Amino acid sequence: MKKFKIIGLIFILSLSLLAGCSSTESKQESVKATTKSENVTVNIGIQQLIGPLLLAKNKGWFEEGFAKVGAKVTWAEFQSGPPHFEAMASDRLDFGQVGNSPVISAQAADIDFKEINTISKGLKGNAILVQKNSPIKNIKDLKGKKIAVAKGSSAFNLLYRAIDQAGLKPDDIEIIQLQPDEAQPAFETGSVDAWAIWDPFVSLQQINHDARVLADGDTLKVVSPSFTIVRGEFADEHPELVVEFLKIYEKALKYQNEHTDEAIKIYAKEKKIDPEVVKQVLKNSVAINVPVDEKIVEAQQDTADFQYSLKAINKKINVSKVADNTFINKALKELEKENK
Repeated sequence: MKKFKIIGLIFILSLSLLAGCSSTESKQESVKATTKSENVTVNIGIQQLIGPLLLAKNKGWFEEGFAKVGAKVTWAEFQSGPPHFEAMASDRLDFGQVGNSPVISAQAADIDFKEINTISKGLKGNAILVQKNSPIKNIKDLKGKKIAVAKGSSAFNLLYRAIDQAGLKPDDIEIIQLQPDEAQPAFETGSVDAWAIWDPFVSLQQINHDARVLADGDTLKVVSPSFTIVRGEFADEHPELVVEFLKIYEKALKYQNEHTDEAIKIYAKEKKIDPEVVKQVLKNSVAINVPVDEKIVEAQQDTADFQYSLKAINKKINVSKVADNTFINKALKELEKENK
């Protein structure tokens, strides 16, 4: 049995078991009547990413905004997308931001969530890295090599797209399943031959260690969008808080765009990295806050079908089922009125 099939099915099974312990009530098509937000704790997940979510966290804007309606905020840090859904399935997480592949795996595992906006179109944010003096010159050279990657992540999908395009099979490479904090030292010490990863790690390795990008979403023409996700039951019970989340995120995005130098300093300090790395990350991954449009849905469906063909997910899915633009449309409309 192929490595990809084994890894994919293990991940899907783990999510499915968690989903069975959580609410599986049917999703609502529109925003329901609001319920009181007093004494509600909003649990927000954040990765090692650079962007408006981190800026809003640094500024305390979520705490400030939700406090106005009597809600509190807690933060949880995750190494990659899949753990967000594990936490969401057990009702420990309400909001998060993740890439394309984790969303697909979670939907296939029947996790109850909604995809409420697009935060990045995702072309250059994911890449396959090799050391500057590596003899590996192209994707075909990965045959027989050890490649670090976080299972179920957007980089995981990029890697398998890359080897598929190069005419290789999953069994032709050796996958070393590592989260970023484990993969980074493994890559830097040469314990693995390549690393499939996302920014800021891509830019960090390029600038600080002269790592080479073997391929990225741009060169492979692989779209890897990222999204804000919300736990389904939370969205049904507190739609007003979902709208507020997106309004605060829009505030942070606007602030980042209008005060870029300050934002760069904040990100560099928060992540303890060179400001030049931050600049490259912001250039590679342009932050947005827009509805999930048809092109993104088409790209997601293509990815889901590809993963099903490799048995990375155990059933066919219709990715449009988890996309809900009700909240982002309402948030942007309210902001437009407020700014007049």
